[in-house]
Amino acid sequence: MTAKITALYCRLSQDDMLAGESNSITNQKDILSKYARENGFTNTAFYADDGYSGTNFDRPDFQRMKSDIEEGLIGTVIVKDLSRLGREYLQTGYYTEIFFPQHDVRFIAVHDNVDTNLGDNDFAPFKNIINEFFAKDTSRKIKAVFKAKGQSGKPLSTRPPYGYKKSEADKNVWEVDEDAAAVVRR
Repeated sequence: MTAKITALYCRLSQDDMLAGESNSITNQKDILSKYARENGFTNTAFYADDGYSGTNFDRPDFQRMKSDIEEGLIGTVIVKDLSRLGREYLQTGYYTEIFFPQHDVRFIAVHDNVDTNLGDNDFAPFKNIINEFFAKDTSRKIKAVFKAKGQSGKPLSTRPPYGYKKSEADKNVWEVDEDAAAVVRR
């Protein structure tokens, strides 16, 4: 019989990219591969959702992993930290406290020192709440930045619409691109 898969799950949303390289998919894969190798986990498979928010679980590779769990193919799920699994505390708690145990799946969050085989995960629900707060706070801050930019007359997008170009003197100022403007006028 083939050994069950050890799922190495990675996730990175657009907002997480603001936090820098430390959360990149490549970095997560390196961390998870090293952890699996050093702790005797074999038959590993990556599941990665790049560009998906952790505030919901409607992510393609998460759904694929969930399906593989329901089919009994996965025995362990390893993530870099709890926030990579999700940032919505009730759903994250559902998977870590109910779904994984119901399917006899061991769950490990490497940097949060969570391992369901070792018990003592009392702090995990609080971490999940903090992760959800972080997602909401980041969203609120991004919206505030866009609102302030718009109210100050600065463009909200990085690329000017066809017929305009960025000013050489000030990137926040758009000026008419005469060649493209002729096409627009026509």
